[in-house]
Amino acid sequence: MTNMVSWDSSIRVFLQQAGSPAPTPGGGSVAALIAALGASMATMVGNLSQGGKYAPIQPQIVEVIEMMASLTTECEELHHADITCFNYYMEALKLPKVTDEEALIRNQAIHEAAIHAIDVPLRLIEVCKAGIICTHRIAESSNKNVISDLGIGAILFEAAAQSASLTVEINLNSLQDLLLKRQYASKLSLWISEIENLKNETLQIARNRIMHGDATT
Repeated sequence: MTNMVSWDSSIRVFLQQAGSPAPTPGGGSVAALIAALGASMATMVGNLSQGGKYAPIQPQIVEVIEMMASLTTECEELHHADITCFNYYMEALKLPKVTDEEALIRNQAIHEAAIHAIDVPLRLIEVCKAGIICTHRIAESSNKNVISDLGIGAILFEAAAQSASLTVEINLNSLQDLLLKRQYASKLSLWISEIENLKNETLQIARNRIMHGDATT
């Protein structure tokens, strides 16, 4: 029996269920929540970079705020998808394998479940990549008084991506298709590298603005 914690549950309930013996919500759901928190930080910075001297960058700020709203919705969907994928995989493992036909059906079901269990965290990594690109884009021009929060957003996006990466890696072990496994691994490596670089660049900008400005937290 798995816990179907709602996106509308309190933080306390989520923490209790994530720490319980039940397998879900697990790492995938936690990663989705972390990514959503990263989006909330970038959104806050966007909302505090309005009017007056920020007028020249308003189109960019509006675009970032809208993107973060979209990414947050995706995080909610992926939070639920992670739980569904786990349940699907467990059901596949329970299929009978007495006859050759049953074993074939079971193996195919496990293969399909493994692909779903890889695709969901990969989608989350893609969300994190889109989020950190936006975060990096406004790092130089957004409100310097909340630049530390923007840096935190970048850290959270990268943390969520790294967390999702581990979920991909462990599920790759279930794939028998070596070509498909290499394709997934190659995509994963590229995206994680890009996200790490953008996070580092964003933090460098944030720290430079903190050191050379009057930024307060």
